[in-house]
Amino acid sequence: MEQLRIKKMEIKRVSKTFYNKNSYFTAINNISFDVYDGEFLVILGPGRCGKTVLLNIIAGLEEKTEGTILYNGREINGVNPEVGMVFQKLALLPFKTVIENVELGLKFRNIPKSKRREIAEYYIDLVGLKGFENSYPKELSGGMKQRVGIARAYANNPKVLIMDEPFGQLDAQTRYLMQNEILRIWEQEKRTIIFVTNNIEEACYLGDRIILLSKCPAKVKEIYHVNIPRPRNMVSKEFLDLRAKISDNTDLAI
Repeated sequence: MEQLRIKKMEIKRVSKTFYNKNSYFTAINNISFDVYDGEFLVILGPGRCGKTVLLNIIAGLEEKTEGTILYNGREINGVNPEVGMVFQKLALLPFKTVIENVELGLKFRNIPKSKRREIAEYYIDLVGLKGFENSYPKELSGGMKQRVGIARAYANNPKVLIMDEPFGQLDAQTRYLMQNEILRIWEQEKRTIIFVTNNIEEACYLGDRIILLSKCPAKVKEIYHVNIPRPRNMVSKEFLDLRAKISDNTDLAI
């Protein structure tokens, strides 16, 4: 079935080495995988293995040392305007309201005020924050701030949305809630998502496929196809078997 799916991105033999006067450090080494249109792809790896470096390269925020990245079959170097990003640290502007934060990217693109307000209101409603348009970040919970970040990213109309451990700083109950919310939004919006986490259970719960990375320098250890139907039960035998299988193959964080 997979061969019938459309490749959105192709990451081919990508490596990144940082150099200084006296030494060098390789963060990721010879990484290759495909990203399919409309899928929920999870990149899983131990802490400090190079996941964020890889994401920044895919998003065009950092230069690779070696390798090629194709987007819709064409090589991409630099920032791709069709790729959006949600960071773990959201950097919401504290002096701007929810709707002003969501509108920010649209304002930079010179979208007329009435149109950007319409777009922002749609995504604020989509992420479940209707009624909080005029609230400031200090008045929001952690989960609500994450919703603002997701709305802001979606408002810029990315075809691929990269999420760098977006729920890592949330408490367990809020994290579980946000996992369900991001699945709901993904199923409604039909965007391609690349989601990064170091949480095996989260990866199994969210992903269509899971790219397991090794410890630093990161390499692809295994690619898992998750055939468990949604909504997934975290205590079902098939879920627990997959979690155990991935856990046994995961390197310890350094």
